Amino acid sequence: MRWISLRLRLMLVFALVALAAAVSASAIAYWLNRDAVLTRTQNAALDDFRKSLQDNTGSLPLVPTCADLQEAADRMAATSQKYEVLLIGAVKGGTTCAAPSDRDLFTLTVVPKTLVTAVNRERKVDESNPYPYHLYWQRITLGGKPYLVGGAKVIGGGPTGYLLKSLDNERADLNSLAWSLGIATGLALIGSALLAQAAASTVLRPVQRLGDAARRLGEGKLDTRLRVSGTDELADLSRTFNKTAEALQKRVEDLSSREAASRRFVADMSHELRTPLTAITAVTEVLEDEADSLDPMIAPAVQLVVSETRRLNDLVENLMEVTRFDAGTARLVLDHVDIADQITACIDARAWLDAVELDAERGIMARLDPRRLDVILANLIGNALKHGGSPVRVSVRQTEEALVIAVRDHGPGIPEDVLPHVFDRFYKASASRPRSEGSGLGLSIALENAHIHGGEITAENSAEGGAVFTLTLPRESEPDGGAGAAPERGPAEGESR
Repeated sequence: MRWISLRLRLMLVFALVALAAAVSASAIAYWLNRDAVLTRTQNAALDDFRKSLQDNTGSLPLVPTCADLQEAADRMAATSQKYEVLLIGAVKGGTTCAAPSDRDLFTLTVVPKTLVTAVNRERKVDESNPYPYHLYWQRITLGGKPYLVGGAKVIGGGPTGYLLKSLDNERADLNSLAWSLGIATGLALIGSALLAQAAASTVLRPVQRLGDAARRLGEGKLDTRLRVSGTDELADLSRTFNKTAEALQKRVEDLSSREAASRRFVADMSHELRTPLTAITAVTEVLEDEADSLDPMIAPAVQLVVSETRRLNDLVENLMEVTRFDAGTARLVLDHVDIADQITACIDARAWLDAVELDAERGIMARLDPRRLDVILANLIGNALKHGGSPVRVSVRQTEEALVIAVRDHGPGIPEDVLPHVFDRFYKASASRPRSEGSGLGLSIALENAHIHGGEITAENSAEGGAVFTLTLPRESEPDGGAGAAPERGPAEGESR
């Protein structure tokens, strides 16, 4: 079903209600006027016919001739009511004569048989019925035109008389009335549409303003407020919106200030740690170089200090990188990169050549940030080697607009409850190894680096076994504006699962 706006629905409802009311009122007015017009015409003709029948048949001989009946019929038809008359009675010679005022229009065949039967039926005279015969009438159609037919039998043995009155003028008047009512209905419909438009505008204008304000609020413009006037339900809704927006703004400002303070703390802490870490790293490197000449009892402790120092150094670098992403200061330094060469260099620099299979054609070029692409690849491949197992297969394919790099391992795959969290910061699948190598930031940093390129990373389990991480990058990334503040060496690969 197609979407219909609220304004159109209101107008349709108004129009339908107005149409139903106008049609009902017009129909009632038409039928009332029709009944009044026909009843007035009918009563006038029948009353005149009854009186004329009594006056003109009372002067006839006891046994009239056919000419007498004809003359009486002509006199009766000459009244102002303009109806035709048919007199039927017994005449001299023992025969029955039918004398019509218009032989071409009104004959006994025109009179319905049911009317003839009713007129000639003699009723029992009693207190409730003082006359044996009554006047009856019926409406008929002749040649497509309406007529009134009435008849009565003269009491005391006189002739039977029938009248035929045309109702064509009344029908014309009623048709004119119907046209007038139709025009009035149309005007009422147009007026209702205009009123509906005005009512819809009055009702929907505050709703539209509320919708626009909610949209601006959703876009982050937390200072959006509505001008409130009136005391109706829409005014109460606007006041509620303003109170909600004010509370939301205060809450967001509070959270933003806390988040900014947290970012400053992490950044300051990372920067403060770099100076002592530099000194500690220099000492551990000396100790590592002298490890062969150290006492065998001391060597394991020295090796632990060296590894933990490197791990701490990687964690600080990762935290600084995360801080740049959160602060929005991370930038791209773009260059045209041969993807196959870049992946090979990443694998070779980390001595993974024996554990990684590369399926990539040379000559696939893309405009990317080489350092950030190296960070992404190092984290994805390192994660696959650490948690999935060899061999890890890296495949590259390209479309007209995108570059797709898939990293697949041959391990047990990612548990379904872990899969939604693999890119979360500091997330580790196993609670039993909270101090395992890696910070839990590697995959989240890889995802942020993909996002800054305008790309995406997805994780899923392969039907053939193992996990598959798919990196999708645009062939032409848009720079974020200038050289980046990121360090020259990328963050170390993190532990995510």
